[in-house]
Amino acid sequence: MSEYCLLLRKDLTRPLTAAHWPADVSLVTLSDELLQPVHALLSQGYSDGSGSIESLEDWRHNLLHDAEFDPQLCFIAMRSGIVVGVAQGWTSAYLKDLVVHARHQGQGIGRALLARVFEVYAQRGEPCVDLKVMESNTAARRLYERAGMVQVQRIEL
Repeated sequence: MSEYCLLLRKDLTRPLTAAHWPADVSLVTLSDELLQPVHALLSQGYSDGSGSIESLEDWRHNLLHDAEFDPQLCFIAMRSGIVVGVAQGWTSAYLKDLVVHARHQGQGIGRALLARVFEVYAQRGEPCVDLKVMESNTAARRLYERAGMVQVQRIEL
């Protein structure tokens, strides 16, 4: 049985919905001291096979040395000093990662991160933003569809 990945796109030329954050969640950008907890959250988020991530040292090196990396495109949702969500985009208007800790899902954090990503890319003059999601990841697909993303391509893995 084949597995599929979907390429989804958000049109940023239309009016966007503002990010609404839970009262006790703050947004920060990536810093050196957050590299380890962000990596840990990504590892936890992809432990179901919906994605993959290298070891901390390889991930850190590859991230910081990637030509498309911009720390202003890495959004970290914090609650009580703990990383509860991360959205990491590339300068090519591609959302590479979006993960919310399992215990904090369903509280609007993913929706707010996504809205913030859209706002920032629109401010940068991008006409759209893309991401890939496993076809079987129905929870993520529902979030993206509710945010106005549409399927552009279905890719067999």
